[in-house]
Amino acid sequence: MPKDKNAKHLRTVRHIRLRKKVTGTPDRPRLAVFRSLRHIYAQVIDDTTGRTLASASSDDAIKEAGGPITPKTTLSTAVGKLVAERAKAEGITQVVFDRGGCKYHGRVKALAEATREAGLVF
Repeated sequence: MPKDKNAKHLRTVRHIRLRKKVTGTPDRPRLAVFRSLRHIYAQVIDDTTGRTLASASSDDAIKEAGGPITPKTTLSTAVGKLVAERAKAEGITQVVFDRGGCKYHGRVKALAEATREAGLVF
């Protein structure tokens, strides 16, 4: 059992450990996911240049839907489809998934599966 029970700190530690292994290249950029209590954000990042190639957030998905999307997992699915469309418009077909220290469960999993269904490979 870890001595520090601060959830935010533990997520940061997991994210640092994950980022040691996951890096984005121009051929396979990194699909980074950040999940807050209310929103979810996804970015396609080329780590060699430090550029964000495509991004989407729950705010963008709500604007495109024209109204609120009530369940958070449904909102995450919409964000996954949106970021995949924007990445494909930039010519990106393969990415490396960075779950940001969160479990691959719930909203993060819904975003990942929607991104796969929309055509990105990881």
